[in-house]
Order: sequence, then structure tokens, then C-alpha cells
Amino acid sequence: MEKKQTGIKPFISFVLSTKIPKLALTAGLILSIITTLVGLTIPLLTRELVDGFSVDSLSVWLIVLIAAVFIIQAFMDGISTYLLGYVGQKVVARMREKMWTKLIRLPVSYFDQKNSGESVSRVVNDTGIVKDLISQHFPQFITGIITIIGAVIILLVMDWRMTLLMLISVPVTVAIMIPLGQRMSKISRGLQDETAVFTGKIQQTLSEIRLMKASNAETAESEKGIKGITTLFKYGLREMRIFAIIGPSIYLIMMAVIVVIIGYGGIRVEEGTMSTGSLIAFLLYLFQIIFPITSFAMFFTQLQKAKGATERIIEIIDLPLEEGSTGLEIDITDQPLQVQNISFAYQEDEPILRNVSFEAQPGEMVAFAGPSGGGKTTMFGLIERFYEPTEGAIRIGNTPITELSMDSWRSQIGYVSQDSPMMAGTIRENLTYGLDNVEDISDEQLWQVAEMAYAAPFIREFPKELDTEVGERGVKLSGGQRQRIAIARAFLRDPKILMMDEATASLDSQSEGIVQQALSRLMEGRTTFVIAHRLSTIVDSDKIIFIEKGEITGIGTHAELVANHSLYREFAEQQLT
Repeated sequence: MEKKQTGIKPFISFVLSTKIPKLALTAGLILSIITTLVGLTIPLLTRELVDGFSVDSLSVWLIVLIAAVFIIQAFMDGISTYLLGYVGQKVVARMREKMWTKLIRLPVSYFDQKNSGESVSRVVNDTGIVKDLISQHFPQFITGIITIIGAVIILLVMDWRMTLLMLISVPVTVAIMIPLGQRMSKISRGLQDETAVFTGKIQQTLSEIRLMKASNAETAESEKGIKGITTLFKYGLREMRIFAIIGPSIYLIMMAVIVVIIGYGGIRVEEGTMSTGSLIAFLLYLFQIIFPITSFAMFFTQLQKAKGATERIIEIIDLPLEEGSTGLEIDITDQPLQVQNISFAYQEDEPILRNVSFEAQPGEMVAFAGPSGGGKTTMFGLIERFYEPTEGAIRIGNTPITELSMDSWRSQIGYVSQDSPMMAGTIRENLTYGLDNVEDISDEQLWQVAEMAYAAPFIREFPKELDTEVGERGVKLSGGQRQRIAIARAFLRDPKILMMDEATASLDSQSEGIVQQALSRLMEGRTTFVIAHRLSTIVDSDKIIFIEKGEITGIGTHAELVANHSLYREFAEQQLT
């Protein structure tokens, strides 16, 4: 479905919401206006110089005055350019800050639907378009209007007939610009969307470079990339076609006006009704008018681009946030967790969980088992509040977890997943990731949790120890090493609830043994939820919940389920005998 175009009002409102540095903008515009007004005196001074020109009567003061005007104009123009550039950079910085703060506060469901590269393109590319409009094209537009108004007034005073002759070109120029501007708006929106899609695709390919190479997919990815580049190339050509019409058309109109003015002015000079200096001044003012008119074309083109970019930015800004710091701050120690009649669907017609209910007492180990796709990981996502249930409620004690602040809830949960995600950076940065007052955490504390997670021996083998770089997504570490750092991170957070999703599924037997010891130590005294396909890791659980096709078909200990649940018994016979 085609997206509704954004008008100028939402665009202006959004730009104003970034708290434009008014002092710098005002000073920059005033200096720019003064520069423009000073520039308007140059043709008049030139007229005086030409009309009174002779070696004997050459006015030194007039030459000094013209030179001073040029110097003052250049000086003020430089300061004005810097101030307006500062405003543009400040606005785009605040815009990016708003977008980035918004993006990282959006729920996981948003990122399930959107390619992360597209969002990156919105933050970087689309805001850059708005910056160019504010810092470059808008000041040129304002000073251009002043230049044109000032020049036209002076020209009307000098010679109204020639001025009216010159102004015939204005409606012709407008008639060309309006339809081309509308066409440019559509092309620019398409170009921005394709840029975002292309950015997303190449980011995804590069982030999974090992999968690509292991699959011999270089040729296929190369073709996809070239296809995206070709699409951008075609949009770029369509944009260039518009520019190819705008530039020469305005040039043709202006040259025609210049030729007419020179011809008509030459006749007036010959008749003696106009001086040579006045004709030269007239032509200089004409050139001062031509340049702003040309910049107007760029301004309206950039305005259309910025409106399109703002449409995409506003879409993100208007999305509902996760409630991070709002809500109750409750210590959940020794509180039971109750799941009451939970149902959930990612899409309305595809239910994942149906009427799920269970309870976990403080310190219990509760395991989820069952066939793949049954909803075990989705249940974890609901407890973690990555998603909200479509029906039912999850309570900690007697309080629905939706009433707790997201920050308070998640700070009391430790999560160890199968792939042990890591951020690019050092082991130290990964251990303390997401914690407040990182500078207050001592090396002694870090080594302590590393020892508890059986991670200290391999960390000490690195020359830089805790300051060892782990690479993007931890690629410089083995799977077992990443898992042990994830466990050490969980120890450092000291969570009240521990969640483990296939925490040892991808490890070799030696690493699994070490990691399992670390996990056993971590689980002591904590309410623990475990997902495991291998029943050997959960046979000692206080409670095993068997989920099939989104429904609980059995709850009990290992022995109880072997006795009473046929599919669980089948799983146990396959894996444990």
C-alpha cells in the first residue's frame, strides 16, 4: 500500500521539535542578510566607477570603498556559513539522538518485522538530507529572496521598463519548476526507500559473512548486490534527468533575458537615455538575481527530499515505546511466578500459545520440553516481556509483571541463550554490558565471577586478559568460551530469575561438561527456567512442562511424565536409553 505523503506542516513541526539553536540561527541569518545587502551596493559602486572613469579623475577612495565592501562581504559570509552549518549539524545531531533513543526503546516485535539496515539508513541517510536543507539550501533561499527583492527595487528605481522586461522570465521559470518539483518528490522518496533496503541487505550479508562463504554464496550475493546497485543507479538517473532539465532550462531563460537586456540596454546607451555604468550595474544586478533563482530550484528539490525523509523519520518517532522506567520498582526475591491462561500470536490467524498456565515457586528449576515449534522460546519471550500476551497475565507474587517498570523487571532476570550473543569490544565490556556504574565494578569482582563461571583459566591465557578484544559477535572466542562469559555476566548481575535457552546445545562434550558445572553453580538459590531438547540436562528439574503445538500437555517431574505422558516417555526412551 502506498504511504501517504507528508505535507510541509509535519516537516516543520518535527524540525522545530529538535530545539533549533535560535541564537546561532538568528545570528547566521542576520549576517547572511547583511552580506546580501552589502553585496547589493557593489553594482551601484561599479556604476559610479565606470561612469566617472578616467585616469585623471580616478577616485582612490571609491576603489578603497569597493575593496572594503568585498572584504566585509567575504568576512561576514564566512561567519554566517559557519553559524548556519553549526545549526544544521546541531539539528541533525538532535534528530539522530531522538531516533536512536527511540529505536533502542522500540519493542522486539518492531525488529521482527523491519530490517535493521533500513533503520540504520533512516538514522544516517535521511537525517543527512534534512541537515543539508537546513544548513545550506534554506539560508540560500532566504538570502536569495532578499537579494531578488532588493535588486528588483533598485532596478525599478534605475529603469522600470528594463526591469519589467526582465521579470517576464519569472512566470516561465515557475511554470517549469512546479511540475518538475512534484516529479522530483516522488523520485526522491523512492530513492530513499531503495537506499534503506539496499543498506539493510548489505548489512545482513556482511554480518553473516561466514555463512555466506561456507555456503559458496558469493555469486548469489554478488548478483543481489548488483541488482540493488542497479536499482539505485536507475533512481539516480531519473533524478539526474530532472536536474538535466532544470539547469539548462533556467540557463536558457536567463541567457535569453541577458541577451535581450544587453540589446535593449545598448540601444538605450546609444540614444543617451542610459549611461554605460547604469547598463553594467543593471547586468550585475541581473546576475545577482540569476544565482538565487538557480538556488531556488535546488531548495525546492531538497525540500521535497527532506519531506520524504521526514515522513519515514516521523513514522519511527510515532511508534509506541516499551515502557522502560515507568511502573513499579519491586524486589522479586522469594516471589512465585504465575502464568495464568496465556495465549499469544505473532499474527492474528497464527496462534503460537493457547491457554497456558503454570506456576514456579522461588528457587525451583522449571524446564520446558517438547517438539520444536511448540512455543517454548515464545514463552521465554513473554516472561522476558519482549512481547505482551494477547490473553491472560503473568504475575510475580500478586503483581502483574506489566505493572513493573521494564528496567526493574529485566534487571532481575539473567538470560543465557544457545548462541551467547556478544558485542564487539573487550571481555571486560561484555561482562559489564548494560550495568549501571560500570566504573565502580572492580577487576576483583570480574575475576570472581569469571572463576565462578569457569572462565578465568582461558581469560588468563590471553595476553591482555580482561581487555582482550572478542571481535564482532564474539567470533574470536569458541562457543564454550562465549557461553562461560555469558554465565559470568549473569553472575555479575546476580539475577533473581534465571532463564536458559538451550544453553549447552551447540557445545562439544568437554565444553558442555564445564559449562554445565558453571550453570549448576549459577542456578543455586534462583528460580530457573530451562529450555532443553536433551532431556539429560533437565531430568533433575523440580518441574517439567511439556508443550506441544502451543498447549501444555503435561506437567510433572521426570518420573511422573515418564509414567503418565506417552510422547515424553518416547523422548526419554530415545535419548536416555
